[in-house]
Amino acid sequence: MTVDKPRFLISDLCSFLGSYLSAEQIREVYRAYLFGAEAHEGQWRKSGEPYIHHPIAVARLLAEMRMDYKCIMAALLHDVIEDTATARDQLAAVFDEEIADLVDGVSKLTQIDFRSREEAQAANFRKMMLAMTKDIRVILIKLTDRLHNMRTLGVMVPATCRRVSRETLEIYAPIANRLGLYGIRVELDDLSFAHYWPWRHRVLERAVSRARGARTELMKNVETALRERLEQEGITGTVAGRCKHIYSIYRKMRDKNRSFSEVADVFAFRVVVDKVDTCYRVLGLVHNLYKPVPGRFKDYIAIPKSNGYQSLHTVLMGPQGLPIEVQIRTEDMQHIADSGIAAHWMYKSDHDDGGNPQTLAADWLQNLLEMQRGYGDSVEFLEHVKIDLFPDEVYVFTPRGRILVLPKGATVVDFAYAIHSDVGNTCVAARIERHLVPLRTVLHNGQTVEIINSPEAAPNPAWLKFVVTGKARANVRAYLKNLQRQEAEALGQRLLDGELKGFGLDWQHLPQERLQAYLSASNLTSAAQLLVDIGLGNRMPALVARRLAADGGDELAEKVQPGQEAGRPHRFPIKGTEGIMVNFPRCCRPIPGDGIVGLFSPGKGIVVHRQECGNLGDFQSQGDKWLDVEWAAEPGVDFSTGIRIEVNNRRGTLATVAAAIAELGSNIENVQSSEKDGMSAALDFLITVHDRQHLAQIIRRLRAIPPVMRIFRIPR
Repeated sequence: MTVDKPRFLISDLCSFLGSYLSAEQIREVYRAYLFGAEAHEGQWRKSGEPYIHHPIAVARLLAEMRMDYKCIMAALLHDVIEDTATARDQLAAVFDEEIADLVDGVSKLTQIDFRSREEAQAANFRKMMLAMTKDIRVILIKLTDRLHNMRTLGVMVPATCRRVSRETLEIYAPIANRLGLYGIRVELDDLSFAHYWPWRHRVLERAVSRARGARTELMKNVETALRERLEQEGITGTVAGRCKHIYSIYRKMRDKNRSFSEVADVFAFRVVVDKVDTCYRVLGLVHNLYKPVPGRFKDYIAIPKSNGYQSLHTVLMGPQGLPIEVQIRTEDMQHIADSGIAAHWMYKSDHDDGGNPQTLAADWLQNLLEMQRGYGDSVEFLEHVKIDLFPDEVYVFTPRGRILVLPKGATVVDFAYAIHSDVGNTCVAARIERHLVPLRTVLHNGQTVEIINSPEAAPNPAWLKFVVTGKARANVRAYLKNLQRQEAEALGQRLLDGELKGFGLDWQHLPQERLQAYLSASNLTSAAQLLVDIGLGNRMPALVARRLAADGGDELAEKVQPGQEAGRPHRFPIKGTEGIMVNFPRCCRPIPGDGIVGLFSPGKGIVVHRQECGNLGDFQSQGDKWLDVEWAAEPGVDFSTGIRIEVNNRRGTLATVAAAIAELGSNIENVQSSEKDGMSAALDFLITVHDRQHLAQIIRRLRAIPPVMRIFRIPR
């Protein structure tokens, strides 16, 4: 793509700024230019231009968006910390803290590099999002910086062009779109496409040029017809024809598997009028002038896009059967379409209906902050922000008529969290169009959703299997992380107390000086952190107890064996109520009465296996991970186990077997059947039992059923 080379003169910039800034503010901008020019003295870009040309070009882009003078100053200085010897404190002293923070924020965003490891790239993206939530101007400067770099990317080697273009398509262009910066997004898309797939770009560019040339007269006739119809009705407005940008055409061809000739709306017309009422009048006029294509009308005025974009879109069957798209909007909507969130500085709305770009961007940024707190994994954070950056949107309503925009595939839980985190955390059910529905129900356009809450409710780990928005996932994970920490701390205390008994000690009466000495030596900040580490399986309770029992040194620890009292090893009692820090694996499904052993799994706590479990052989050489466990005298819950029943294949056998299991107080969690031969079948039941004795009663009862031939426990 060729772009006219702009002038890089500070005089041109200052002259342009005079259209909306005061003389004093322009003098401050010029002072920033002098500082930047001196700092970059002797530096040259690969294109052969003095380096200061780049900051001036970035500042000019922001000036065209009518940004405030401090943002323009920061743009002129945005590379001085990164590329010169200038320090942040020096900027703060010469200018002020606000400008220093803006420049420092932009400098920290320069480290995003797709050549680095995935984790490092994701962590840097997270840093960019955090800077963005602090001051939106940081990302606006970065986006315009990227735009000018893309305009001059042709001087770089092909590998660099592809890397930077891919990064722009995956991160920067979607952010520009999310913030409503349509012009920047379109140019970033097309420039990235031209550098990443140069051959495809050239082919499409030629095709568009041929189509435009062949239909130039036709398009002029359509434009003239639209303008004349407006004049006939006394409507003042502007009509402009344009071609769809090349990357948009390419993406439609790729995603919908269509040829160029099948892409209908290559040509489009924009009608800009004075007010909203006139938009709908014009819609009626164009529908009378040309026949509308059924199903191709969208009202983004009544329901704005998530970035604040508003317009009426309709596709018409033009002369000679040529499909054309017409967009109808007001002047204010045109400002927002061009500048998005930046329209805050150049245009003030007379009312705030919650759909303007400032409000929508602020909501999105607030969601980012919540996700920052909820995610420990930067890679996962990046993936779920990308989901929010590429939404196929679904528009749904609250009972009071508020419109919420969610990604396609969003569920009731996503809707609840979109309203407020507290609403999501306590939701138990929902009504769609006044009908009760489960929380995993996928939402569709136009539905009215009412959330039912309970103060005692809490997020369910199963929600992670179906929620799609980053905000919902972050909140659920944050709750589970906190719950896991609490349960890990309680389990850690029980484990350590059990080992300390072998030394005649207990946690509550442990000498504080001894505990503090251990914490300091282990680089732990608190006793709670120690207990959490033990509960998570990251520290062995026997070793910790040995160190704590060694009063002043390791001598006693060598003489006294951990977990022993009068030669009897201590066993940790398993109740089944310990929560997520004690796990019963599917490989053997232990129940009370089984001989069991415990294994420490870092980050998960204790995994309890049956002694005869085949998977234990994998841990024979890891004796430090084994834990002596036993069933508590009165386990607090029922446990899941599996049984296989081989039966004669008769009608009603499954119902008879299921009824017998239920009679003995067992719940059937799952059942699967498979035919062995024409005469017999195998029924695999997953049931809950109190203990081995309860399981034996169920097996005896089932053996009394005539069609039953054989029963055994699975896995064996």
